[in-house]
Amino acid sequence: MNSLSPRVTPRFVRTHDAAAFLGLSGRTLEKHRCTGTGPVFRKLGGRVVYAIEDLEAWAAERTRNSTSDPGSQPTSRGTLPPRGR
Repeated sequence: MNSLSPRVTPRFVRTHDAAAFLGLSGRTLEKHRCTGTGPVFRKLGGRVVYAIEDLEAWAAERTRNSTSDPGSQPTSRGTLPPRGR
């Protein structure tokens, strides 16, 4: 193998690596995926993968200035319908 060949940066990562990228546990990311509150994901064959740019966008949508800042409503996925009373 040529040691001078450029290194390929992955465009998609599996759940474990996506969770590590975000500083979350893999299980937390799986729960977000089930409830529809997590980053956009893709199914390639039987594998769930996340694009790095989607992880960055999801994290950026959650930027806050203080603990009392409700933030804006996420533009992509991530909102749950109101609960019935």
